[in-house]
Formats: sequence, structure tokens, C-alpha cells
Amino acid sequence: MNELMIKKFRESCDYNIVLIGFMGAGKSTVARTLGEWFDMEIVEMDELISDRQRMSIPEIFEKHGEEYFRNLETNLLIELQKTSRTIISCGGGAAMRSQNVSEMKKNGYVVLLTATPKTILERVKENDDRPLLKNHKNVEYIAELMEKRREKYETAADLIVQTDEKNVQEICKEMITKLMEMDSRDV
Repeated sequence: MNELMIKKFRESCDYNIVLIGFMGAGKSTVARTLGEWFDMEIVEMDELISDRQRMSIPEIFEKHGEEYFRNLETNLLIELQKTSRTIISCGGGAAMRSQNVSEMKKNGYVVLLTATPKTILERVKENDDRPLLKNHKNVEYIAELMEKRREKYETAADLIVQTDEKNVQEICKEMITKLMEMDSRDV
């Protein structure tokens, strides 16, 4: 990304960038790169929830259940309405709740990062912090779960960026170019 584009985006960005998508789509990696390029705050929702609860996401699911965890996500999204110029990396299921999507859109653009089930499996196969994949690390299960979420993801998204076979710089450049185009149309 060239310096002029970085400068222009820094000057024009007064909103949050909310990254959604299936686990392993690249949300955390993209958030870190965008944060470095544009000197923006980064909120990793799962990480912040885990820190505040003083337990891992799998432990929260096991001890309190998924509904409790989803309520924590909603409350955090409401809290993040007070921010701007923040990159919010959501957990894979955050966009499944319509209230969450409403909160995401109040002060930001929602960007859906996508990848094929095969790519997702490659990216998450060594990670044991994915409660929904416990004992299900295979392309068929991932494809099925992705398909169940696809419509809600696509409905929530202001723009979609496919991440397969792209490096993080290419993904970020594509996203920022599209965001700048969208932002100029909104003026």
C-alpha cells in the first residue's frame, strides 16, 4: 500500500472497521496489519472477553454455555459504540445475532472475510481454542457450519473480501480500496 493511500485513509477514516467471518478467515491477522498501517486501535473481541472473564472461550462455553458468551459479545459491541477509528475483530459467531449486527453498523463498516473450508481447516487445524470445532476438524463439518452461517454473514456485510491465496497486504489493500470507495459514495 502506498504512502499516499495510507495518508488519505488516515485522514478520512472516522469510523470503526468491524471484521466478521468464520474462524480462520483471517480477521486477527488483518486487524493487526490494519492497526499498524493506520495507527488504529484493535479490539479482539474473544481475547477481551476471555481476559475480562479470566477464562478461555472454551471454559466460558463449558461453564456458562453459549448463550452467556453471546450476551457478553452483545454487551461488548454496545460498549464499543463509544469508539471510533477502531478495528473490531469479532468472533466467528458474533454476526449470527441481529442485535449484534445492528450494533456493529451504528459506528462502522462491517467487512466479511471469507475463505474456502479447506483453507479454514489448514489455518485452524493446530488450534484447540475453537469450541465449535472440538472433535470436528474436517472439511465436511466446516463446510456445513459455514453454509449455515453464510446468509447471516452476507446480510451483515457492507463488503466482502475473499482471503484464499492472498497475503495479508493484498487483503488489506483490497479492503481499504473498497472502504474508501464506499465512504466517498456516502458523502
